[in-house]
Amino acid sequence: MPGVKLVTVKSEALRQRVDLTLFCPELICGMIDVPIVILLHGVYGSHWAWTLKGEAHVTCQRLISQKKISLCVLAMPSDGLWGDGSGYLKHPHQDFEKWIVDEVPAVVSEVVPECSENSSRFIAGLSMGGFGALRLGAKYGSLFSGISGHSSITHFDQIDQFVEEGLESYKVSDEDHSVEKTMERSRHKLPPIRFDCGREDSLLPENRKLHQALKNLGIEHDYSEFPGGYEWTYWEEHLQDTLMFFLGCD
Repeated sequence: MPGVKLVTVKSEALRQRVDLTLFCPELICGMIDVPIVILLHGVYGSHWAWTLKGEAHVTCQRLISQKKISLCVLAMPSDGLWGDGSGYLKHPHQDFEKWIVDEVPAVVSEVVPECSENSSRFIAGLSMGGFGALRLGAKYGSLFSGISGHSSITHFDQIDQFVEEGLESYKVSDEDHSVEKTMERSRHKLPPIRFDCGREDSLLPENRKLHQALKNLGIEHDYSEFPGGYEWTYWEEHLQDTLMFFLGCD
């Protein structure tokens, strides 16, 4: 797969080795401060999911070639492989939140010379990764230039529908349970927000509730519903909406 790189690093936040898949278009060679788009996978997956199941690199390259988006690097990290899914949350002995927010951009800047600490950062994800992207993008809004979610879990309790581990085993702080509450607390530093869900998706009611709650709070965002369900064909198709939202060319 041209432009795709596999990286393994030792994470201080996780106290273990962890993997990323990167997509670096050839045209970035010699550029500086190339934007970084972080894509978070869902439960049961890992760093390979967005490329092998979602062909994110193919979509990105196509949009670049069509001049629909500007050049960027895709960073697709593992969630840390805790249980069926870490939730991209801070656990008692491993900080999966810090891994994504601090360490992943640092690794990209080290591995890809065209990226740096001055590169714009965007974050998106699906399902559990949507929860991670919307929550972390809001909580650390000053670090991101845009956030997006597909078929997003919107509250920590919804993870119970997917994982074998009991929710009590996560030992998550109450303040990190809700996307809505995180956005409300961070409302004065939020970057542009979008999220979508399929009309046949079991998570549709929760996404509609989040949309209405944000409207009631006066928090600007883009929300869309499309045909489709909780499946890779849906996420592969609508990743282009995220990339064009982040990096669309006029």
